[in-house]
Amino acid sequence: MVTMDPAALPFDTDAMVRGLIPWVTCESPTFDAAAVARMMDLAAIDLAELGASIEIIPGRMGLGPSVRARLPHPKAGTPGILISGHMDTVHPIGTLALNPCRVEGSRLYGPGVLDMKAGNYLALEAARQLARAGIPTPLPVTFLFTPDEEIGTPATRTLIEAEARASRYVLVPEPARADGCLTTGRYAIARFSLHLTGARGHAGFAEKSSLSAVRVLAHTILEVEAMSGPDCTFSVNDIRSGSWVNCVPDQASAQVLSMAKTQSDLDAGVARVAALAGEREGVRLEVRPGVVRPVWQDGLPGTMALFDQARKLAAGLGETLASGSMGGGSDANFTGAMGIPSLCSLGAAGDGYHTTEEYIDIPSLARRGRLMAGLMATLD
Repeated sequence: MVTMDPAALPFDTDAMVRGLIPWVTCESPTFDAAAVARMMDLAAIDLAELGASIEIIPGRMGLGPSVRARLPHPKAGTPGILISGHMDTVHPIGTLALNPCRVEGSRLYGPGVLDMKAGNYLALEAARQLARAGIPTPLPVTFLFTPDEEIGTPATRTLIEAEARASRYVLVPEPARADGCLTTGRYAIARFSLHLTGARGHAGFAEKSSLSAVRVLAHTILEVEAMSGPDCTFSVNDIRSGSWVNCVPDQASAQVLSMAKTQSDLDAGVARVAALAGEREGVRLEVRPGVVRPVWQDGLPGTMALFDQARKLAAGLGETLASGSMGGGSDANFTGAMGIPSLCSLGAAGDGYHTTEEYIDIPSLARRGRLMAGLMATLD
């Protein structure tokens, strides 16, 4: 490994906040392809100013585009470092009115600021600082920003995996963990959709002869969530049915998310959900499998060697780093499961992600930026 002192890089936290604010005020919910495209344009411009070659990769499945940016390098085309992150958020357009982008003390608030626009931005700033200092990276660096992580990466998983195969290392600037650890493994995740079909009728005249899909769905939700245990959890959301309250609903649906520590735990959970299919109180219940994230096993040798380099860099910055596995999905589920050395949770610290109180701790921008710069400048 090459040595360098990231503490010497003059990261300017105020300038980073100013640069990040346009990203945060560009709302980019997953299902609004045009909004995500606007966010990708902002990132592409910032990356182009670094001299990167930019590709806008069209979206599919009705989702937004991706941005792939390759920084100039004499070894361009050889395996290097992939920085992989998403620009979509869970927050619908208009969330800025509930959580305005603002600085309060040492916090920067705004939808998507923690998950994960700040992490993506500090990675870009790390590359900018190295370029300004004239510090070359031993390996070529590629940024890949995708539009669909919050819904399980159905459209861009193969793109991420293809880019990872051509890389030596993968760095994922998802939010920093509350305990400050870096993530070196992640749990498996599976998604399902429940679809129920009953018999419609007038709520006042034919209620007894009708078959309510909503009533059966309500019972099923309680049954699914009761399956949760320490090794495999289940949650239900995105519940839908008819809009006429004076009609007994003949259709209803919901989404189920299951997360497990091991693949065998997830497989058992998948089987339990699949076994719900059939007829209940005369209502037909169909279980449709959705996207999955494989287990990224903790402790893989390549990943741990990569973590050891991060730990040494952090020690030079006066920090003590630990590592471990955790829940929640990320691009590293895919890249780590492929056996490619990967590190996750390299982004900013903060709290409240996926809520209207989402914020980052501003000082973590420079702190994690220096760590990211150190990794870019020393991995070989």
